Amino acid sequence: MRRIFTNIGSLLSWSEKTQSMEYSKPDRLIVDKERISAIDQQAEKPDEIIDCQGALMTPALIDAHTHPVFAECRQNEFEMRIAGKSYLDIAAAGGGIKNSVRQLRKISEDELFDRSLPRARNFLTTGTATIEAKSGYGLSLNDELKSLRVIRRLNEALPLQLIPTFLGAHEIPDEYQNRRNEYISLLVDEMIPQVAASGLAEYCDVFADKGVFTRDEAELIFRAALENGLKLRVHADEFENLGVTELAAKMGAASADHLLVISEDGISAMKNSGTVAVLLPGTTFFLGKQDYAPARRIWDAGVTTALASDFNPGSSMTQNLQMIMTLACTQMKLSPLEAWQAVTINAARSLQREKIIGSLEIGKNADIALWDVSDYRIVPYWFGKNHLHALWINGSKVIC
Repeated sequence: MRRIFTNIGSLLSWSEKTQSMEYSKPDRLIVDKERISAIDQQAEKPDEIIDCQGALMTPALIDAHTHPVFAECRQNEFEMRIAGKSYLDIAAAGGGIKNSVRQLRKISEDELFDRSLPRARNFLTTGTATIEAKSGYGLSLNDELKSLRVIRRLNEALPLQLIPTFLGAHEIPDEYQNRRNEYISLLVDEMIPQVAASGLAEYCDVFADKGVFTRDEAELIFRAALENGLKLRVHADEFENLGVTELAAKMGAASADHLLVISEDGISAMKNSGTVAVLLPGTTFFLGKQDYAPARRIWDAGVTTALASDFNPGSSMTQNLQMIMTLACTQMKLSPLEAWQAVTINAARSLQREKIIGSLEIGKNADIALWDVSDYRIVPYWFGKNHLHALWINGSKVIC
C-alpha cells in the first residue's frame, strides 16, 4: 500500500542529519506499507493520495510516562487537595496509591481491561501514538501480572502502541506495612523473576523518594531487574533528593522521571550516562504546586529531556500532551520548538526507540500527525483546544 501525502502546509521534525529540529515545506511525503519511503520525490502508482489541506505535519506524539491501568478515579482526593491536604498527607491517611491498589485488587482482569480500554483509546484523540504504560496498582504477584496482561491486551486491541513497565515498587502495600523487608524480598526473589519470565514487561521502575523506597532498596531492586533482563526506569527527586538519579544513571537507566529537586550532581550524572530526563509538569500543575522541575537547567546542561503526561488517577488526570507542552513553555521556560522535540524524538530516546519512531525520516515508522494549524507554535500557545486533524500509526489512519 503506497500513500502520498500532498499539500503539506509545513513539516516539523527532528533531522538525524543536522541533529536538530527542522521546519520545512516539502511538496509530498510518501509512505510504503508501514514506513516512510521518500520525502519530496516523485512516486508512481499511489494507492491513495492524501490532501493535507495545508495542515502542519509532525511525528505522532510519544508519552513516555503513564499509569493507564487502574480501577477507579480518585476525584475525592482531588477535592481533599483543594481543601488543603497535600499528596503526602493523603497517602499517609491510606489514600493515594494504596487506595488504587485496594480498588484494583477487587476486580477481575476482564473488568480491568474493560475499564482501561476507553482510557487507552483516548490517548489517540490528541495525537499520541505510543505510550510507556506502567503497572503498579496491584502490588502482589497476581495483581501485577493481571495489570501487565491488561496492557498486553490493550496493545492487541488498539493501534496505540503500549510499552510495558513493571512498577511493583510503586509503594509498600498495606499487608506489608510493618514488614517492608519482606516485600522487598518478594519483589527481588519472586515478582521480578516471574514478570521477566512472562515476557510481559520490558522495563522495571521504582518510586524511590521520601516515604516510598530508599536509595538502598532501589539499588537492590535495580540489580534484580538487570539480572533478569529488564531495563531500568525510575521515579526520582520528586519530593526529596536521595541520590537516586545518580544511582540510576550509574546503573544505565533509560530514564529518570519527575526530578523537581534534582541536584547538579544528578544532572551531571545523567549527561554522562545518557539517561533521559522525563519531566512531568502536569503533575506539578494538578497538585497545585509552584515549583516545577528545572527544565531549563537540565536542557542547557546537555541532558536529553522529554516531556510526559504522568497520566494517573491521583496526581495527573490528563492524557493531553498538547497541554503538557503549554505547561513546559509557560512554567518551565522551554521554547515551543524544544517542547515539540521533547514529546517526539526525545521521548522516543527515553524508550530506546529513536531508530523507528519520533521523527519523520526515511525508513522510520509512518506515525504521522496532522494539525489544524499553520504554525507549530500555535499548539502550545492556544491551550485547552485539541488541534489534532488526523493521525496515522504505521501508515494506517486511526483518527480523522
